Amino acid sequence: MSGAPDPGAWSGRPVVVTGGAGFLGTAVVRQLSEAGAEVRVIRSAEHDLREAAACREAVDGAEVVFHLAARVGGIGYNRRNPAPLAYDNLEMGSNLFEQSRLAGVGKLVCACSVCAYPHHTPVPFSEDEIWNGYPEPSNAPYGLAKRMLLVLSDAYRRQYDFDSCAPVMANLYGPNDNYDLEDSHVIAAMIRKFVEAHDRGDEPVSLWGTGSASREFLYVEDAARALVLAAEHLDRSDPVNVGTGVETRIRDLAELIQELVGHRGEIVWDSSRPDGQPTRFLDVSRARDWLGFEAGTPLRAGLGSTIESFRNQTSHVA
Repeated sequence: MSGAPDPGAWSGRPVVVTGGAGFLGTAVVRQLSEAGAEVRVIRSAEHDLREAAACREAVDGAEVVFHLAARVGGIGYNRRNPAPLAYDNLEMGSNLFEQSRLAGVGKLVCACSVCAYPHHTPVPFSEDEIWNGYPEPSNAPYGLAKRMLLVLSDAYRRQYDFDSCAPVMANLYGPNDNYDLEDSHVIAAMIRKFVEAHDRGDEPVSLWGTGSASREFLYVEDAARALVLAAEHLDRSDPVNVGTGVETRIRDLAELIQELVGHRGEIVWDSSRPDGQPTRFLDVSRARDWLGFEAGTPLRAGLGSTIESFRNQTSHVA
């Protein structure tokens, strides 16, 4: 494994993870716990992080805070919920910075998103390009709220010498993802569609868009490891891309998932649905140089584990 967390850095340390019961948060909590940290999971049902007092209660006593809680979804969800995506994520991020500073937190690590990049960005995406335009419109309210984490990190470092960072995460996938067809991201939605179509007798599968767009996909355990490494090593507020650096066309992704599932039906592309950003993959050299991080899970292997996890669920998502 390239770039493993240092157990000596975490043994007995009080750590808070917002969104710690979620998809990415579960993996981060597990890795921190295995390294010996005393982890407290913050759930939205118990702490409304849009409220300053709830934020302060959440972070009190922590040496390190990982802010992973977010309102997030796929293209369909983004198109239906632009205002909550902007408001909720901005409020949570702003409150986490201010209340962590006031509580004396030693390090705040926030998960930024590749959606923060401009709609038309030269590929592979370099961190220097993140400020050079407006995000892809369907993602923009979410993407700009996430971009503000970088602004907050820089501002709080300069004003208060508060140590924080906001690594920019590629599209994530893996076991225990959200498989709701209305709100999930592309891999989770495809896996559910192909598995259920296969189980019904290799029925046709309808997918959004033309399949011509490309993305970069990062396995959730690799993403969690990168965030822990950021807490250990990233002592600056500059953006750092976290991903594989590998571009995958959506059409090729669909055919790979179809193969791994064993589905033999037809794939139907619904071009009336949006593709989203045309091309998206990252220059990951900064993460390698600054964090010692390289992704360790090939796409085929990660998809295999994710498909197996979905099939092993006692019941598929309703």
